[in-house]
Amino acid sequence: MTTVMLTGAAGNLGRAVAAAVAEAGANLALVDLKRGALQDSDRQLFLATDLLNPESVQAAVDKAVQRFKRIDVLCNLAGAFRMGSPVHETSDKDWNFLFDVNARTVLNTARAVVPHMLKAGGGKIVNVGAFAAQKGTAQMGAYAASKSAVIRLTETMAAELRERNINVNCVLPTIIDTPENRAAMPHADPKRWVASQDLARVILFLASDAARAIHGAALPVTGLS
Repeated sequence: MTTVMLTGAAGNLGRAVAAAVAEAGANLALVDLKRGALQDSDRQLFLATDLLNPESVQAAVDKAVQRFKRIDVLCNLAGAFRMGSPVHETSDKDWNFLFDVNARTVLNTARAVVPHMLKAGGGKIVNVGAFAAQKGTAQMGAYAASKSAVIRLTETMAAELRERNINVNCVLPTIIDTPENRAAMPHADPKRWVASQDLARVILFLASDAARAIHGAALPVTGLS
């Protein structure tokens, strides 16, 4: 049975992807700092993990492999958005926060999961970039740069791992329709945003055998906007 590891599993997107994966009948290793509403079951394991701590990530991966024997799919969903100051006024705190949460988490999970996939003979990795990372935008320098790093990491890993039967791709969503975004932008039209369930379906496709010929793609997911 396929085993899927999700980071950021307690978030809006994480819960949507988890529901889609569960419906497809796979095992779930749910990684997040706090449990939230996540539950354990025969095919579902919550793993309290600090994604910025390599030892914590390795421990979570080891527990998942011990329980389910393998990790076939890694979905790096953890991330953060923050509007900022102009580049020349960007603080180290904001810069480090966004690069840590958006890019370093991908590096830490890759270090822990890829060796298991290589040993097993293959796997799938899906990262979450951002549509806004395709070009620079005022007051979004640190965010765009951190998500651009995710795209470049995706492309690099795809080039390194495609001959080892590991597909690495990423999605580039625009604004995701979440309660938090609706509260932050009360005058916007959320019908033009990306529904978490729709983004989850795209991620599930890239994690499936139907996408076995796709390597290093950065797939825009823009809803109606």
